[in-house]
Amino acid sequence: MRRLSGFFGLAAVLAALPFLFPDNYYVTVVGTTAMIHVILAVALNLFMGYAGQISLGHAAFFGIGAYASAVLTTRYGLNPWLALGAGLVATYLVSLAISRPILRLKGHYLAMATLGFGIIVHIFLVQADTVTGGPDGLSGIPPMSLGPVVLDTDMEWYWTMGGLMLATILFSLNLSVSRMGRALFAIHGSEVAAQTMGIDTPKVKSQVFIISALITSLTGSLFAHQQSFVSPDSFGFFFSVELVTMVVLGGMGSTFGAVVGAVLLSFLPEFLTVFEDYEVMIYGAILMSIMIFLPSGLFVAVAGFASRRLAAGRERRRC
Repeated sequence: MRRLSGFFGLAAVLAALPFLFPDNYYVTVVGTTAMIHVILAVALNLFMGYAGQISLGHAAFFGIGAYASAVLTTRYGLNPWLALGAGLVATYLVSLAISRPILRLKGHYLAMATLGFGIIVHIFLVQADTVTGGPDGLSGIPPMSLGPVVLDTDMEWYWTMGGLMLATILFSLNLSVSRMGRALFAIHGSEVAAQTMGIDTPKVKSQVFIISALITSLTGSLFAHQQSFVSPDSFGFFFSVELVTMVVLGGMGSTFGAVVGAVLLSFLPEFLTVFEDYEVMIYGAILMSIMIFLPSGLFVAVAGFASRRLAAGRERRRC
């Protein structure tokens, strides 16, 4: 129960915000974007934080899901839910096909392989203009429906993405204490040691890679319908780097670290716009400071400090 206290606290905040700040731009619009980023960061953390691998091409899976929904609904009139399912099937097949050969690589070689995959997908989205719309993207993506409810307002998308975010976080928390989660942490610590313990490391790494890709693709499909427009720029290399930064900023291996990192990097640009041309410089300086002085991640460092203070306080009271 203690493990889920943070989850229930986050759910309570999520439910209260629209009532405390109705029709607030930062709650309904930026908040929904932040929740999309949280889902993506938590999904990537399964692969990076739990398994200790690296991916610089996860935005490609985001794009596959988004464009599957966009193309199939706008050009072929397919039901949005069927298009979403088709995107998941395509993502599963692609991630299954590339997982074993790519995950044989380690370190910089794995980073370069995933980067290459992301670049290939981005080039395809740009060049296949007869299908994807090319650099101009695709517009007029129809809204999704949940029964009689058509998801066409900011508040409806807030609740939809909030529910998916909570489900993703809960899945991540449960996975961390499962048999598969323990195997992933063992691989993160030492892949050779994990193999000597009888863990099928290629299989486990492939499984978590596919799971992470499927969650990312699902979010991409919902993103396409929420925005009603997609373009290749949203799924390029720089967005992959941004996702990695979210995970590292909060703390690799921590689900709530990924949440904190994603929220900070979603809201920070909104507050830095007042500095106009200096926004990028300030943004980079903050990130560099965190990486240099808090390499374990902001959330992990703060949580560790608070835990030590509480332990010291209990020790003093015993004396």
